[in-house]
Amino acid sequence: MTDEFKKSTDNLKKAVPLMMKNMVATTPANYALWYTYVDNTLPEMNAQIDNIVAQNGVCPPSANEQMYQQYIASKAETSINDLKSNLEVLVGEISCSMTDTLTDTSVFSSLIDKSFNDLERVERDNLSIEEVMTIIRKLIADSRQIRHSTSFLHNQLNTATEEITRLKDQLAEVQKDALFDSLTTLYNRRAFDRDIQTLFEIDQPMCLIVADIDHFKKLNDTYGHLFGDSVIRAIAKRLQSSCREGINAYRFGGEEFILLVPQKSLRIARQFAESQRRSIEKLNIKDRRTGEQVSSVTASFGVAERQPQDNPTSLLERADKMLYEAKNLGRNRVMPL
Repeated sequence: MTDEFKKSTDNLKKAVPLMMKNMVATTPANYALWYTYVDNTLPEMNAQIDNIVAQNGVCPPSANEQMYQQYIASKAETSINDLKSNLEVLVGEISCSMTDTLTDTSVFSSLIDKSFNDLERVERDNLSIEEVMTIIRKLIADSRQIRHSTSFLHNQLNTATEEITRLKDQLAEVQKDALFDSLTTLYNRRAFDRDIQTLFEIDQPMCLIVADIDHFKKLNDTYGHLFGDSVIRAIAKRLQSSCREGINAYRFGGEEFILLVPQKSLRIARQFAESQRRSIEKLNIKDRRTGEQVSSVTASFGVAERQPQDNPTSLLERADKMLYEAKNLGRNRVMPL
């Protein structure tokens, strides 16, 4: 017990300074990740983290989240699994309560029929007052039983309503905290906002690439929204497979993507964008409705390099300006030239 305590204390002393050095928020998930890192029990994870830090200068929030999900969360019950389990238990309890109540109601209905038959005997068979009172007492007792059963169900439903409201709120928080886009599995806008803010807090070169699918509305109108989703997924896959040396891809919204390119010059970032443009230009995507292979998918790119006076907003605005120039010049190109 003493050795375990000493080990955890030593790991704490190592993990927290490392987290501060790499600008990692001290959340329970991040601490679990970096505790495992200093404990050196997962060499493969350590190698990935070392590579991320070497390429970015820090460990961006999205990278922490990805490493946690890949190496740590898989060993423990996640929030989504908690929600799923809670809902399953809740539904099971309500189902049992309703089944029990329906069973009690069916039994009570049979008892009522029998009681009415007995009451009809009062006049037909000239039962004594004692026999009549026995029938009435039995009817009252049965009524109390079914009232208790329905009252219990009513209370269960009220409790369930409150629990469902709580679980909905919890699910909203889980979804809010998610860093991945559900359609493409790329990092989402929230992850981008966190990562670029972190990268701006350290003094290093950085470029931003903004990409937008050309004539996306026309593709949707011609082939349908399901085909449009296929286009977005296909381009996201191309971008994601090309991300190396610290480059991260994000779905910014709709048909727009962003790539963060740390520690690279404008010239290199532009070359990378051009390679992505050519890769997308070669895509052939099948329209499942008709079987047609569509090869007219292209994208335009705008690139901007961080300047000393920049903040995340100004850098994004300059990249957007270059994107609009690419669109105005005919699309399917990278700006600046």
